[in-house]
This record gives sequence, structure tokens and C-alpha cells, in this order.
Amino acid sequence: MFIEFLITFRETFEAALIIGIIFSYLRKIDQFEKRKYVFMGTFLGIIFSILGAIIFQSILGGFEGQVEEVFEGFMMIIGATMITTMVVWLHRQSKSFKYIETTINRSLDKSQSYGIFFLAFISVLREGIETVIFLSASTLSQESFSLFGSIAGIVVAIFVGMLVYKGTISINLRAFFNITSLFLIIVAAGLLSYGIHELQEANIIPTIIEHIYDINPLIYEKGTLGSLLNAIFGYNGNPSLIETLAYLIYLAITLFTYFGVPSIKNAKEISKSLNCLDQDETVDKNNILA
Repeated sequence: MFIEFLITFRETFEAALIIGIIFSYLRKIDQFEKRKYVFMGTFLGIIFSILGAIIFQSILGGFEGQVEEVFEGFMMIIGATMITTMVVWLHRQSKSFKYIETTINRSLDKSQSYGIFFLAFISVLREGIETVIFLSASTLSQESFSLFGSIAGIVVAIFVGMLVYKGTISINLRAFFNITSLFLIIVAAGLLSYGIHELQEANIIPTIIEHIYDINPLIYEKGTLGSLLNAIFGYNGNPSLIETLAYLIYLAITLFTYFGVPSIKNAKEISKSLNCLDQDETVDKNNILA
């Protein structure tokens, strides 16, 4: 449940921040009546994300035997790659508020209010598709899925996003993204190693040494504690040599890349900007994430 909650909370919160900034900017320039286009874009983004999830699950359930193992193995590796790309990119780049402002201005200047609609639509759809892929890959490795955890993550993220937008709370977004990114990197490491395990089962990747150790008698990987450790840390009671090497090398490289590069400065300016925009104060938009 924890992994599903973390993934949906993280992705939904990112989308909520972008929508909140669009609303604040529309209010600032006295164009708040155009918020209907934001609502339309958000709604359709959610609908298309759900359709994507249904289609994806239909495809996922259509494989059997070795083909299923190959598909699941590559799916988990792709999921791990996408998570890695997302968290490292977020750390090294700035999703500039200035870009959103320029996009909105361009749409308004040309009387193309549908530009705001597409900005909201693409923002929500992108996060929705990422959520579908991440959850699917995570579910394959855990062999279970928590609907409650997924829904709870979405609800809590929307609630927190609204509080930030209303100025009720101020979140240290730099700390938030660092902590959640660290957990997601660990999740991705587990997905990578489990994906390799599936490809070894399908005889795509050689095993070399099938089990370098076996602690299942102590902590059974399918038991309550083992399942929890598997969900959070990608625990495997009897991993192969390549699985273990892939897990450790991935963690070493990714953590060094993430924490070894300059961190995003002033990330919590997003929450401050949501208040400043309503008061027509000057905001340094160059250091703001969306």
C-alpha cells in the first residue's frame, strides 16, 4: 500500500501544483473567468489517463508463459528507467513558472483560450500516464495491488495541493522532492532487479549464479515481513548474482548522480508564489518549480 500511495501522491501533487499556479496567474491578470478551460483540461486529462490504464491492463492480461515473463521483465525495467529519469531530471532542472506564464500569456494574447485548456490537459495526462506505468511495474514486482493506497495518495495530494494554493500551509518543496525521490529510487532499484529476475526466468538473461545466498528460512520473501520489504526495498530472499549486482550498481550510480549534482535552489518558492501572485508582489520566477 505504501508504494502505491507514494507514487500516486507524488504524481498527483506535481499536477496539482501546476494547476494551482495556472489558477493563481489567471486571477492575477483578471482572467479568472477562463478557469473553465482549466477545469475542462484537467477533467479530460483524468479521463484519458483512466482509459490508458484500462487499455494497458487489457494488454498486460493478454500474455501467458514465457511471453508474459518477457513482457513483465521489460515492463519493470522500463518502469525503473522512467522513475530514474523523472527524479534525476527534476533534481537537475527547473520546471520554470516563467514557462507556464509565457504559455498562458501567448494563449490570451491570441484570444486562444484553448491554449490554457491544453496546458492543463497535457500536465494532468503526463502525470497520469506516468502513474499508470509506475503502478503497473510496481504491481508486477509485488504481485499485488492496493487500490486503497492508490486512491489515498490521490486524495491526500489534491487536499495538500489545495492547502498550498490557498496559502493555508507552506511546504518545503525541496525537502519533499528529495525525500520522495529517495524512496522512488529505492523502488526503481527493486523493479530493475526483479525485471532481470523475470528475464532470467524466460532465459533471456543468463543466470550465472542462481542464488548467491538464501535467507528465506529467516525472512520469507512471500511472507508478511518479506512482502513489506519487497514492496519498499525490492527484497529478494535468494537473488541471483546478476540481480544483486544490478541492484547495487544501480543504487550507487543513481544516488551519486542525484545527490552529487547541485540541488534545486529555492524549490519552496512555488508555495510562496501562490500567495504572492494574489497580492501582485514581485516574484523571482527563475528559481521556481512547477
